[in-house]
Amino acid sequence: MNAPWIAALLRRRIVLAGWALALVFAVLAGRFWHPHYGFTRFIQLDEADRRSGVREVRQNPVFWYAGENGYDGAAYAQIAFHPTLDSEELKAAVGHLSYRARRILLSAIAWVAAAGDPARIAGTYAALNLAVWAALALLLWRILRVSDAHGLVAWTGVMFSAGALHSVRLALTDLLAATLAAWAVWGGERGRGGRAAFLIGAAGLARETALTAVAALWRPKAGTTFGRGFRLAGLAVLPLALWLGYVRWRLGPADQGFGNFTWPVTAWIDKWVEVIAAFPRHPDFRWLVTTTFLATVGLTAQAAYVLRRARPADPWWRLGVVQVLLMALLGTAVWEGHPGAATRVLLPLGIVFAVLAVRDRAPWRWLIAGGLVVFAGLESLRDLPAAPREISAGRLPGGSYSARLADGWHGREEHRNSIWAWSGGAAALEIETAGLPPDATVRVRLEVRGISARPLEIWHEKTRVWMGEISTTRAWIGLPPLRNPPARELRIELRSPAAPVAEGGTGGGGRPLSFALSGVKLDSSAGR
Repeated sequence: MNAPWIAALLRRRIVLAGWALALVFAVLAGRFWHPHYGFTRFIQLDEADRRSGVREVRQNPVFWYAGENGYDGAAYAQIAFHPTLDSEELKAAVGHLSYRARRILLSAIAWVAAAGDPARIAGTYAALNLAVWAALALLLWRILRVSDAHGLVAWTGVMFSAGALHSVRLALTDLLAATLAAWAVWGGERGRGGRAAFLIGAAGLARETALTAVAALWRPKAGTTFGRGFRLAGLAVLPLALWLGYVRWRLGPADQGFGNFTWPVTAWIDKWVEVIAAFPRHPDFRWLVTTTFLATVGLTAQAAYVLRRARPADPWWRLGVVQVLLMALLGTAVWEGHPGAATRVLLPLGIVFAVLAVRDRAPWRWLIAGGLVVFAGLESLRDLPAAPREISAGRLPGGSYSARLADGWHGREEHRNSIWAWSGGAAALEIETAGLPPDATVRVRLEVRGISARPLEIWHEKTRVWMGEISTTRAWIGLPPLRNPPARELRIELRSPAAPVAEGGTGGGGRPLSFALSGVKLDSSAGR
């Protein structure tokens, strides 16, 4: 007699657990937000992009990675500034532009969502996958009809998988493609073939391998023919075919990407050999190697579950079989690395696995094995990249700023929530602003202290804007209003004529210390 309310209580707890897991994702991903750069830490723009990237990405605030450390998301983000591919700069800025331009959908959505505003496009592009993750989370919850721990574990295995979270972390198109494909299959199995074809066509514009979802369009039933399936498949393929024609007309022939494929299962075998050999070879990266190993186990388990029982009448199974075939043909370039691009390319396989496992009430050993991809997913959001020279950043009315150490500092130091930098007597500070009107002035406040009581001068350009005494106690110094330069970068110099003190005392041989900077704050107002 108590069964109905017990079941209702269980469902309520499952829903709360789902919201709690969504909150975990929000916290992990939200850590990457920066008051000046937004979510552009996801894009992985590097020094090469800073030198030769399109003008708009160089002129607007984005997070830059040191060295040659870029990834494909940097290419798609720059295409978002010119989704019609009409900029000559794109050819120099984006390697293999004709190939990368195929995956136009996420870039085009970013351009539309930002209303074509160059100041907003990069940040919008970087943040889009957060919305896509939320959309897939809601969609998959409905597809799986999550009401117990079984469904919750399957849902979590997809939403926190390496494929899903790496797509967010690196601002890639795989998550959008998989979401649209899943929506299409769900609609197709409910008889909405036209909508399914439209969604698969859109998914193909996000990533061409998403067209494997056309396998779900055929519905082999007694008395039916394959004609309608072929027509729907043609409609699904048409958008990408038209776009490829436009790309060829605009940019010329492209690499077809056949290098991403090889003889069946050979690259998969190589992946197993590589990941097992990596344990003794890379003892200092044991956890990274372990998560890659677990992700490979998880993908293999997902494929094995799909193949264990044929069910050709099920559109999810048909998509799963095609995904397993794709998995067998993927080349070494897609498998190599930690955990490897295969986890993203095969994200639809993970969705199929979750759907079939929940509907079959699969044993827990299968759910756990297929869900091992979550460890590599969580690993992708663990480390937060930092700007090594940034001392402070914040928001302004209508804008933002980032204050960075220039020359003359011994380097940034930090402990818990405190950041500071010491100088031997003369050092410069660069403050980049964004979003302020051309006639704006800024008020700068600096938090400084001396190694001993000493005089300090602060200069802007060739004008001394402050002079006074500082003590060994941290104190804020307010500067007079300064004109925001057209280049959006203020340069402020701090100088103390007093002799520095050797760190560690006389004869200690330590760094010469004069004063320390521990905080920068800005406010702005319109000029007169």
